[in-house]
Amino acid sequence: MGYSSAAGWRLNLEYVYINQDSLRTGTHSATPAEVVNQPFDPALGGGEIEQDTINRYLNLGLSYRPNADWNFNLIAPYVIRGHSTFGVQPQPFIPAEISHDQLSYTDMSRLGDIKLLAAYQGLLPTHNLGIQLGVKLPTGAYGTAVKFQTGPNAGEPLDASLQPGTGSTDIIIGAYYFQPISQDFDAFATGAFQSAVAHRQDQPGNDFRPGNSLTVSFGLRYEAHPRWVPQLQINLYDKRADQGALADMLDTTGFVTYLSPGLTVQLVHRLQLYGLLQVPVYSNLGGYQLFPHWTGTIGFSYGM
Repeated sequence: MGYSSAAGWRLNLEYVYINQDSLRTGTHSATPAEVVNQPFDPALGGGEIEQDTINRYLNLGLSYRPNADWNFNLIAPYVIRGHSTFGVQPQPFIPAEISHDQLSYTDMSRLGDIKLLAAYQGLLPTHNLGIQLGVKLPTGAYGTAVKFQTGPNAGEPLDASLQPGTGSTDIIIGAYYFQPISQDFDAFATGAFQSAVAHRQDQPGNDFRPGNSLTVSFGLRYEAHPRWVPQLQINLYDKRADQGALADMLDTTGFVTYLSPGLTVQLVHRLQLYGLLQVPVYSNLGGYQLFPHWTGTIGFSYGM
């Protein structure tokens, strides 16, 4: 989870768990009755009552650092996702609208969108400031590839934003900085902006473009013990609305602040185990969205 200027190859394998089981709007929780009776788009005459989205990601990362200045990284995600919804229900809300026979469900296990990243860390003699440029490729299934398997919506396509891929080519621009602030503590900060510059779903009435996103993180790392390094960081995430006829524009914006403790443990020479817990402490979401109470990451990193 730290930064290094040591040359060589590094292999990472991590598991990410995100259970979006809390229905929220703005800064507070929401109820199915609110979704139906107080829709953000009154033209619908109701609203979609989503139940749950469980995301599991297996991320394979391979990085190569030829020298202290440059680093090249490939990240390939495998997406395992289950989603359930009661669908769009008409006004006024009645409890029967969230009965079991109204529930539609699907799951998937597919390759997601691969990222290729290059970082330059030679701006300072101390090699503690880096800039990053990358691209996200449309390697995952997108559009209408995954469909609901059961329930009233069986055979209908899953929302474009829930497909394994977005169908877009995105540019990623970022920077990072780390600095010892005492004998035992290092401070660090990172930022990354991502924006779609091309999208395969570009036909009128059948188009989709994911919204821009900005991630900023900063925190402290305790370096007194070389075999185990705890850290604590704040993560800020801002997401703009998806665009296009297939986009759920009203329900895809938001700003979230997470508190994230983590730990890296040196298991044996060159092999590290790391874990991160991410807990939202503030959220302001557009429309009605499913949101996690927490997210978790655990992974292995091996230097070759």
